[in-house]
Amino acid sequence: MSMEVEHQPVAFYQNQLAKHQADLKKMQQRKSVFGWLRLGAVLTIIAVFYLLFQLGWMYYVPFTIVLCIVFVRLIHADLDNRDKIVFTKRLIAIQEDELKAQDSNYKHFYNGHSEQPSNHFYADDMDVVGNASIFQYINRTNSEQGEKKLANWLLYPTALQNINQRQEAAKEGGGKVSWIQDWMAMGKQERVDTTMQKNLETWIAQPNSFIGFKAWKWLRFLLPLVILTISALTIFDVLSMSFFYLSLFVFAVIAFQINKVVAPIHNTLSSMSAPISVLAVQIKHFEGEQFNAPLWMELKEKLKTKNEKTASASIKKLGKILGFLDLRYNLVMSFPLNIFLLWSLQQVLELEKWKEEHKSKIKNWFEVLSEVEALNCLSLLSFNHPTWTEPTFTNEYFSFQATQLGHPLIPISKRVNNNVAVNNKEEIHLITGSNMGGKSTFLRSIGINIILAMAGGKVCATSFSMYPVQLMSSMRIADNLEESTSTFYAELKKLKTIIEQVNAGEEVFILLDEILRGTNSFDRHAGSAALIKQLITKKTTAILATHDVELAAMEKQYPLNIVNSHFDVQVSGEELFFDYKLKTGICTSMNASILMRKIGLDVE
Repeated sequence: MSMEVEHQPVAFYQNQLAKHQADLKKMQQRKSVFGWLRLGAVLTIIAVFYLLFQLGWMYYVPFTIVLCIVFVRLIHADLDNRDKIVFTKRLIAIQEDELKAQDSNYKHFYNGHSEQPSNHFYADDMDVVGNASIFQYINRTNSEQGEKKLANWLLYPTALQNINQRQEAAKEGGGKVSWIQDWMAMGKQERVDTTMQKNLETWIAQPNSFIGFKAWKWLRFLLPLVILTISALTIFDVLSMSFFYLSLFVFAVIAFQINKVVAPIHNTLSSMSAPISVLAVQIKHFEGEQFNAPLWMELKEKLKTKNEKTASASIKKLGKILGFLDLRYNLVMSFPLNIFLLWSLQQVLELEKWKEEHKSKIKNWFEVLSEVEALNCLSLLSFNHPTWTEPTFTNEYFSFQATQLGHPLIPISKRVNNNVAVNNKEEIHLITGSNMGGKSTFLRSIGINIILAMAGGKVCATSFSMYPVQLMSSMRIADNLEESTSTFYAELKKLKTIIEQVNAGEEVFILLDEILRGTNSFDRHAGSAALIKQLITKKTTAILATHDVELAAMEKQYPLNIVNSHFDVQVSGEELFFDYKLKTGICTSMNASILMRKIGLDVE
């Protein structure tokens, strides 16, 4: 196992930050040295040319050539050093971001608000995506594909086999933090997004415009040879200038007609060379790393091709072709290149040849990108929380056991953990308690950790075991002015969805917080009691938080099905003290009257 897992996360990131800062300082010093060396090379070339010119070309030409080669190599070395400086700065920013996250400051990560679904079973209640969400907390993706994949894993539970594979992959990835951070730094160079992927797939689906006409295979070489020969013969006065100008006009017409066909193809693929190059670099980074977990190996298998070329080499070739094709937009170079070399034709023929060789693989490349990014997030979640636990899963519906379960998004200094035990599918847990006592936070602690577990991640607990199940909730209900929907009706729609799943015999686990709050107390009690009875009849497990202590009395009628617990408050004079600890039994202490008196209401 990598030495990285032996570090505490904060110490690891601090060490990495110091290392990269030291490396950056050396690179910046090297940059200054390269600047002086380049200046020295130029001055030396001038001096050699001046001093040796009178001795003849046999003396100054060899020295000048050697010095020019040295100068070019210095330029390449300087450019390489500049790229390393940029890359190292990205790594430094990554360490700083992680150190902020270790201090519960994670708002600088993208929050995934665009992935918010409508009418979801639990997304709104559990803060899955959006500001201060679990997505934002664990998100370390750079591509849009990765963002969508991570959101999908959090929003839509998968089969137990997939969960186990993700767990194993994340555990191995947690020992490769430096590798993950290099991947992240590569991805920050240029964003790979779904628009780029769609444009590429659109082009793949279109019929070829040139390669089907076999004559282009030899015309692409013959025509440039003709115009270059005419140009050479004109220079040596073999052909007249008028014939040369006529030839230029003919070849300009040919180039124009070719460009009319190439233009829509290029417009589909324009400005894609940079993100394609980033994809190539990241895929190469993945190909070069050794993995043992089955899911990592499965992703590597998706990249394999029938020939000996790697996926990264194929993607890099596409980026190179697109970069050459982008020269069409260079007004200075486009004209001579297309007249004398039929540049656009050469590149589009290479593009269509590339398409025929790789069109069946493109979807796999983006799928690997998205899954690696999502797995990296789970891997860093594992590394960043060494005290959290890997959930285990049972085979029978329903059981849920957790010790020292806490809300992942609450800082550890403020977090209060609780134990939870649901022993069978016929249990309804009623949580009573005073205002602000912790009922809603407790429900969200359960829900968010279930979401993490079902996604394949670690959970905020010391032990955690559950049956893989579809989570459903009704907690945060709002009216909808656009649909002319009241809060009460919106809640009824949410409960209807839950009841439909229950009546259909689906295996679900339900979290409810103060349901039917939009109606009078009598109807609220009657409706809540009816729902509890129906859940018991359908053998469906739920945890329900409520202020209605009369519901807790149903334990006498259903002693084997209803479990009462509560959060209480300690009162000292007019002050309230909460410990946020779950206790057995029914709550007997309420605080609403004290709170109302604090705002100036005369409550007896």
